Amino acid sequence: MQYAVVTGANQGIGKAIAAMLLEKGCNVAVCARNYDKLLSVTNEWKQQYPIAEIVACKADLSVQTDVAAFANEVLSRFPQIDMLVNNTGTYQPGLLANEPDGLLQTMIGTNLYSAYWLTRALLPVMKSKAKGHIFNMCSVASLKAYPNGGAYSISKYALLGFTDNLREELREDNIKVTAICPGAVWSPSWEGSGVSQERIMEANDVAAMIWATFNLSAQAVAETIVMRPAKGDL
Repeated sequence: MQYAVVTGANQGIGKAIAAMLLEKGCNVAVCARNYDKLLSVTNEWKQQYPIAEIVACKADLSVQTDVAAFANEVLSRFPQIDMLVNNTGTYQPGLLANEPDGLLQTMIGTNLYSAYWLTRALLPVMKSKAKGHIFNMCSVASLKAYPNGGAYSISKYALLGFTDNLREELREDNIKVTAICPGAVWSPSWEGSGVSQERIMEANDVAAMIWATFNLSAQAVAETIVMRPAKGDL
């Protein structure tokens, strides 16, 4: 039996990843800030996968105490962590010269510290088992500056840097670390944008890539995976 942790799992990419892991027979721990939506999703999963153990917690992972509470709940329920998907994130466009004060702190708190704090909390059990795979949801914004990227892009560059450093640190612990750098992926935030759903990737595309990467041989790791819509970035 395999045990996975997926953050930001009430919609979009995180929801697709958690659903795929349950379909593949994994036990899954999930969290999100919107607990009502998360509870609705997990109740559906429990009906679909009655033998799976599903841990669902309300948590704002930009708050360190929430991270600690979520990690403690996971560690009290799961004997090991085979996969950690740090998917929590938020997006707000802006120009560095005039974006709102505090935006950088918000982006760093949600997009970087969430992964940093949760990874540190779960690493001891992963190291003790000498196994596991950590996926950090970076972005094409981690790779190249673009107009209106602002604080968001800075936070995603930082998350990629964290990922690369973590991989180097954990090579001898038999723990793999992968950066996922997707371009536009369909989610509720695209509704009303005027962009066709057929123009951008599906959340299931990212979930399928994570599952395929997780199942590589023990000798192989995909370090950085870049995914874009077939017709290019928007």
